[in-house]
Amino acid sequence: MEYRRLGKTNLMVSQIGLGGEWLEGKSQIEVSEIICYAKDQGINLLDCWMSEPTVRSNIGEAIKNDRASWIIQGHIGSTWQNGEYVRSRDIIKVQKAFDDLLERLKTDYLDLGMIHYVDEEKDFLEIINGPFLAYVQNLKALGKIKHIGLSTHNPKIAKMAVQKKIVEMILFSINPAFDFLPATENVDDYFQENFDDSLHGINPDRAELYKLCEANDIGITVMKGFCGGRLFNKDTSPFKVALTPTMCLHYALTRPAVASVLGGFASIKEINESLHYFVATVEEKDYASILANSPKHAYIGDCTYCGHCAFCPKHIDIAMINKLYDLATMQEKLPASIKNHYDVLKAHASDCIECGNCMKHCPFGVDIITRMKKTKTLFGK
Repeated sequence: MEYRRLGKTNLMVSQIGLGGEWLEGKSQIEVSEIICYAKDQGINLLDCWMSEPTVRSNIGEAIKNDRASWIIQGHIGSTWQNGEYVRSRDIIKVQKAFDDLLERLKTDYLDLGMIHYVDEEKDFLEIINGPFLAYVQNLKALGKIKHIGLSTHNPKIAKMAVQKKIVEMILFSINPAFDFLPATENVDDYFQENFDDSLHGINPDRAELYKLCEANDIGITVMKGFCGGRLFNKDTSPFKVALTPTMCLHYALTRPAVASVLGGFASIKEINESLHYFVATVEEKDYASILANSPKHAYIGDCTYCGHCAFCPKHIDIAMINKLYDLATMQEKLPASIKNHYDVLKAHASDCIECGNCMKHCPFGVDIITRMKKTKTLFGK
């Protein structure tokens, strides 16, 4: 297992986390087997958004002797009413559900207290201007949550949360297909049957969000990394080619600011399929060639930091330089932190000899030589 720092929380989270959704409906023994196996493999991030009482109790029983081994990402606003899940902003109901979560998980705090499922601007504004945010901030002041996060599928909402400085991290939906789609307040739009009208390159709101989070040290944990399994079948994949869990993980983990991808694991077999990522070959991780040769894709001209350009005779880390350039150009003034990251690289854009070798290997036709020239001008070397 490998770990990454989750932005300004400073928490070191496993690059693969455990999403609890598919633990619903399983027995206590099954839940304990999955959670214990995940822990033994080094997974330390556990997301529990579900409000159903039994699954909460089953998770709590499974971690009761290992609370310190887990970074728990729990959701505030996910309630259980009349036998069903209800997303709520009613403080009385929200508080009851939060207290229930702590009690059933057998803990007195959450590492990450998530403002639950905010996809609409109206909802977001009511949260930050009303009692909901005040309640969450009070939970942090009391030590019942250590850090404040927010879960959303809408990049515009995520950007607003970052810009208003109300969160330390974000739970966001990331996969190669979703990155094409425009922002929406209806999550069902992301699972539309026909992506044809949307395959016009990475959506600018999404690309900007990842860079904005990186620039502001806001860590991202990822949900929907496998597009509900749709990407694993060429008949259901919008690209008309099948990707693997390893490819989807590599895609998400190469986005700026991403620290961990949460898998909704229903079995030990599914955990192992994702853990293969850490022993996978470069070829097995290569989502870029698959997408570039698929019948339907639109990444042409977009740098996805995939690393195919690594065949550089001057040993320039082109993918990293492209990422730093993209981050820097978001700002009116070159940030000192980004310049420092650039300066300590062993080779810089000024070392480029314009041989074009990198461009021969780029699956998406990025004009790397021109980008190196612009980077040299921006950073001064």
